[in-house]
Amino acid sequence: MADAAAGTGLLPAAGAATGAATGGAYGGGERPASGTNSAWFERATRTIPGGVDSPVRSFQSVGGMPFTVGHGEGPWVFDVEGRRYLDLVQSYGAVLLGHAHPVVVEAVCRAASLGSSFGMPTPGEVLLAEAICARVPGCEQVRFVSSGTEAAMSALRLARGVTGRSRVVKFDGCYHGHSDGLLAGGGSGVATLGLPGSAGVPPGAVADTLVVPYNVVPELDEQVACVIVEPVAANMNLVAPRPGFLEGLRRACDAAGALLVFDEVITGFRIGAATASVLTGVTPDLWCFGKVVGGGLPIGAFGGRRELMAALAPSGPVYQAGTLSGNPLATAAGLAVLGEATPADYDALASRVARFAGALEGAVRAGGLSAAVPVAGTLAGLYVGPPPGVALEPPLDFGGARAIAASGVYPPFFHALLRRGVMVAPGAYEVVFCGLAHGDAELDVAIEAAGEAAAEVARALG
Repeated sequence: MADAAAGTGLLPAAGAATGAATGGAYGGGERPASGTNSAWFERATRTIPGGVDSPVRSFQSVGGMPFTVGHGEGPWVFDVEGRRYLDLVQSYGAVLLGHAHPVVVEAVCRAASLGSSFGMPTPGEVLLAEAICARVPGCEQVRFVSSGTEAAMSALRLARGVTGRSRVVKFDGCYHGHSDGLLAGGGSGVATLGLPGSAGVPPGAVADTLVVPYNVVPELDEQVACVIVEPVAANMNLVAPRPGFLEGLRRACDAAGALLVFDEVITGFRIGAATASVLTGVTPDLWCFGKVVGGGLPIGAFGGRRELMAALAPSGPVYQAGTLSGNPLATAAGLAVLGEATPADYDALASRVARFAGALEGAVRAGGLSAAVPVAGTLAGLYVGPPPGVALEPPLDFGGARAIAASGVYPPFFHALLRRGVMVAPGAYEVVFCGLAHGDAELDVAIEAAGEAAAEVARALG
C-alpha cells in the first residue's frame, strides 16, 4: 500500500487545538465537532443510556469519563477539544488502512452518490462476496448481514437447521456478539463489566449452550450442532491456540457429526491477508466475518460450503433476512480496503507488530511493571501486572487472562498512557490493533509513552 504510514507531519502536535480537518494524506475539508469532552458526554447521557452506544466504549472498568472523538486521520484520533491520540484501538480492529483513508473515502462517497440503500441486489455485494470467497479456501458462499452479532447468530441457526440438533459449544472468554444464546461465558465488554451474561436473558435461551475452557478439546456427542470458536481468541485479551487445539476441534466435530464454526469477525483479513483458517491450516465448516470486510462501516457476513449455505432461505428452510444487509456503502468500503491492502502490506505490518511487541514489553518491564505482549500475525495482546518488572506468562485461557486483569494495574496504566497521548482500549480484555497507517515512528511514540506510564504506575504502587 503506497504511503500508508506517511503524512504525520501534516498533523498538529499532541494537545494542540485543531479547528478543521487538516487534509493531506487523510481526511477531508469538513469541520469536525468542537466543544468540551465533558459537555458532549453530559449531553450524551441525557439521550443515550450510559452516554455510550456500546459498553466497551465506556470507562467504567478503568474509571473516569470517555473523551469524544471529533475526527481521525491515519493512526491518530482527535477529541472534540483538539487533543491528539495515537490510536491503537482502530475501531476495535475494523479500521485497517487508517482513519479517513482517501481510497475508502472516495469509494464511500462514490457509492453514496448513487444511493445509500435499496433493499434490492447490488453489484457491490456480489463483488465483495467474490473477493472473500477467492481469499478463503473452503468458503464458497457468503451472506451479508449488518454486524458480527448477526453473523454469529445466523451461523448458529444455520448449523442447527442443517444438523437438526440444538446444542452449541462455545469457549469461556470468547465473545460472539450479544445474542441471547451466546452471551454465556462471553469475553470483551461482558468480561470487562464483570457480568455473568446479561439480565433479560431467560434460562431457556442458554439451556443448549455449553461453555468449556479455551485450548481444551471438549468431548462432543450427537446432541451438538456446532462448536463455535475464535481461532485466535481476541476478546479475553490475546490468547493464541495451543498447538493441536484447532486440529483437535476439527477431528472432534467430524467424529460427532457437528459443524465447526470459526468466528473471524476480528481475525478475518486483519490477522493476515486472509483468515486465521488459512494461517493455521484448519478449515471450519462455517465462518463469521465483520469489521475489516466493511472497511469501517457496519457489516457482518457468514459463509461456508455451498451445500450448507443452500439451506438458507429462499432456497432452503433456514430463515434469515435484513433490510440493510449488503449495504452498498459498506460493501464499497470493504472492497476498497481489500483491494488496497496487499499480501506484502500484511507481511510488513506483521514484522512491525513483532518488533513493536518486543519493544513494548521491554519498555513496560523497564518501567517497573510486569508485562506480556503476545503476538499472533498482526495482532498483539497487552497484559500488565504489578512490580517487579518481570515477564508474565501469556495465558492459555480466560482464567489466566482474568487473573492478570484482577491485579488492577491496567486501569492506572491505561490513564497514564492516555495522558501521554496514546489510546488503548478502556478494558483489560481487548487486543492492540496496529494498522497499515502505523509506521515505526508512530509505534516508537507508543513504546516511549508505555515506559513512562509504567514507571509512573510502579512508583504509585510503591
